[in-house]
Amino acid sequence: MARQRVMLYFGSFDPIHNGHTALAEWVVEHALCDMAVLVVSPQNPHKRDLRQTPELDRFSMAELACAASRFPDRIKPSAVEFLLPRPSYTIDTLRYLSEEFGGNMEFSILMGGDLVGKFDTWKEAETLRRDYPIYVYPRRGYDVSQLGDGMTYLSDAPMCDFSSTEVRRTIETGGDASRMVAPAVLGYIREKKLWSPELYFDSLSERIAAEPENPEILLERGRWYYRRNEWGKALNDFNRAAEIAPDCTEARQMREMIYEILQFRYTDIYNP
Repeated sequence: MARQRVMLYFGSFDPIHNGHTALAEWVVEHALCDMAVLVVSPQNPHKRDLRQTPELDRFSMAELACAASRFPDRIKPSAVEFLLPRPSYTIDTLRYLSEEFGGNMEFSILMGGDLVGKFDTWKEAETLRRDYPIYVYPRRGYDVSQLGDGMTYLSDAPMCDFSSTEVRRTIETGGDASRMVAPAVLGYIREKKLWSPELYFDSLSERIAAEPENPEILLERGRWYYRRNEWGKALNDFNRAAEIAPDCTEARQMREMIYEILQFRYTDIYNP
């Protein structure tokens, strides 16, 4: 009996979004594998300083997204790396899976074009090239003309123009993320309050307390106030950012915009 072809798609999935599931659907639909497995990484060795959402929340969101995909029986999340030493190295995970399931499964790797240039820095990169087929999907702005041995470029795979970072930022700033994540995932985020404008504001204020001379953080909090029409507080942050960084064009522009708004809205001395 032929072994099942399992394609492993590693990632933080913080959170999983529609681009992730669209890609998993594409590789299944194009018969590149029998199963697409999204491996939720608890600790990426290349992102050690990143503050991540708790791993079980990320896995739960991945479960919801996979269940809502077009191939729920063939697209599944995996928490296998939760059981292994950290940080999570791809070669260690593949060795474990090959030892445990290699009799019934053969594994391949799915990765983005943005990782091609860094691949040689991966632990035992040459072993990965030799022992496991590697499929590369396109990422806008990344040159993959110099693919290494063992890599296959999926030029027709769907390209996503937003990232998990953008999903988080959209939710944190009060925007609409419904086009980026599955309804069940968005519901989970809201229920668990993983990201919200209020939490984002608190994190900005904490960062300002720790780095009071950082104009970028002041700018970001000023934008947060600006979006909520809290002109005075926004003005204070933009003024402070301009004091710290006199060449900061955005701080000056935002300050001028607030002055124009205030002059337009509050011209009546009886309605200040």
